[in-house]
Amino acid sequence: MNDKRSVFSGLFWKFSERILAQGVSFVVSIVLARLLMPEDYGTVAMVNVFITIADVFVVSGFSTALIQKKDADDTDFSTILYCSLLVAVVIYVILFVSAPFIADFYNTPILCNVIRVFSLRMPLAAYNSVQHAYVSRHMLYKKFFYSTLFGTILSGFVGIAMAYHGLGVWALIGQYFTNSIVDTIVLSFTVEWKPKFLFSISAAKKLMSYGWKILAADLVGTVYQQLRSFIIGKVYTSSDLAYYNQGKKFPDLITTNVDGTISTVLFPAMSNYSDDKERVGKMVSRAMRVSSFVIFPLMIGLAAISKPLVIIMLTDKWLPAVPFMQIMCISGAINSVTNANLQAMKAIGRSDIVLKLEFAKKPVGLLMIVVTMNISVTAIAWTMPVYAIYAAAVNMKPNKNLIGYGLKRQIKDLIPATFYSLAMCFAIKVVSLVELPILFSLILQVMTGAGVYLALAYFTKADAFQYIVGYGKDLIKRKI
Repeated sequence: MNDKRSVFSGLFWKFSERILAQGVSFVVSIVLARLLMPEDYGTVAMVNVFITIADVFVVSGFSTALIQKKDADDTDFSTILYCSLLVAVVIYVILFVSAPFIADFYNTPILCNVIRVFSLRMPLAAYNSVQHAYVSRHMLYKKFFYSTLFGTILSGFVGIAMAYHGLGVWALIGQYFTNSIVDTIVLSFTVEWKPKFLFSISAAKKLMSYGWKILAADLVGTVYQQLRSFIIGKVYTSSDLAYYNQGKKFPDLITTNVDGTISTVLFPAMSNYSDDKERVGKMVSRAMRVSSFVIFPLMIGLAAISKPLVIIMLTDKWLPAVPFMQIMCISGAINSVTNANLQAMKAIGRSDIVLKLEFAKKPVGLLMIVVTMNISVTAIAWTMPVYAIYAAAVNMKPNKNLIGYGLKRQIKDLIPATFYSLAMCFAIKVVSLVELPILFSLILQVMTGAGVYLALAYFTKADAFQYIVGYGKDLIKRKI
């Protein structure tokens, strides 16, 4: 399989896996949102602040180093596994001991037991991260499809069954756990890599010399991302946090499926050409055009139809989540630009620059949060798109010298998708003025928006549109 086809094959299977996972998860989340109360989601969101940060120590940096290293062997994979497991155990002990203090901080007693149970996933996450690194390193994304299929479906059944029987917050915990366990078990049968009794201090040092910078950068980024939830949970109410997080879910669905897929596949592909900076620059440019062509209309379209969508899918009790959804759509679209640039820096081995950029960006974002934290939850949410614009500009700058892909070229690549998306949004708003039953109105808005967007792309011969259509035709002619 040639490199070009390998990338496309990876994109296809990774995207298929994400569509499957999020499609099933979407249906499950709708059912759970009707069975559970906002307070249940708020409780899990409080816990997730600490679990997400803990995950960085266990999975970030280590797995990235394995993917970036061209000649990673069994010794490297086993070494990282044992290092990750050791860190996971330490993190679990820390969370177990600190659980009562966290519960007291939020004045929510149930948090103590929830944290102690939920953090049991740490060792499992460590093992699973190495599995995922192996699959990504060898671009075997078809393996993810099967593990996700079983994991998502079974965990959905478990979560719904527990919620139906009135287990509240534990239904969400049960769902998360089941998904992780099944994913790990299936990959254990489908992936060739198995842990071996191998450990090399020199390999650990070499991998960590690259990985610790990525870990530090991810840690700074994750703490910053979770800071809003931390503050909302403390200063405001669990319901406010639930509405905020529910507003994030739909935009996160898009970024995880589309931008996350492109980034996951693009990083190992670019790593293979880390010595050819010009080629990496062209790959990033292509990724920027394709991802913006797909993500921008989805995000802007979602923002335009958010109110009727929430009413139909989640019922009126979740209407306070609508403003947050619209705000998150803006930041999600902008962040897609940021991610492509960061993946390029990681791929060519410049993790030092990635780390430096985090320290250049996060103080500004932190200042925004501090200024808005006592104003309102909405004000806190608005710091996300404002910060996203600033972060995108900062992340764009280094790649002019690193891979010959500067600010002007990047903006030029983003203009077509931006124009088409704004035209689409205008068309949706015009259609929404027609008084129809809410379901018919929503369907008409979606069809009109999609039609306008695709028509503009077709008649202007958009590069990204032709690229996607061309590979679609290739897919029909040949097996992936």
